[in-house]
Amino acid sequence: MADRDRSPPQQLQVHPQHLGYGEGGVKTLFPQRGPSAIQVLAVVTLLPVGGTLFGLAGLTLVGTLIGLALTTPLFVICSPVLVPAVVLFGLAVTGFLSSGAFGLTGLSSLSWVLNCFRQKATEQMDDARRRMQEAAGQLGQKTKEVGERIQTKAQEPTGRDQGGREAGK
Repeated sequence: MADRDRSPPQQLQVHPQHLGYGEGGVKTLFPQRGPSAIQVLAVVTLLPVGGTLFGLAGLTLVGTLIGLALTTPLFVICSPVLVPAVVLFGLAVTGFLSSGAFGLTGLSSLSWVLNCFRQKATEQMDDARRRMQEAAGQLGQKTKEVGERIQTKAQEPTGRDQGGREAGK
């Protein structure tokens, strides 16, 4: 009964992943033939957008810090009034959140460009692998045909006897 309740032991199979390393030992991100028109357009479009968003993130962060530095003494002097405290806190939170949003948007756009390059490189590797497999299959078929031709020629009667003279004369 106890043997029936136990499940058979599970085995874990590990398959090694081969990374695409170039001749210099550095993983290549760019294809050998150069970037496609879509990749060039993506870089030309997204790099300025990412840079602009990073710039806006920095300006917003600096503006928020300057605003905090200038209004904190005013808040200390006017501490009995809670409205400036709420406004100051709201502006500070808004500044930090918008700075983070600009920074995240810039990072995600640059990450998208990098992923496009990686995907294009893997597509090219898959295409090259498929062409190599097709070439190997064609070579195997051609070898088979040549072998069959040789075999049929070897089995054909030549019309000569053992002395090298033509038969029938």
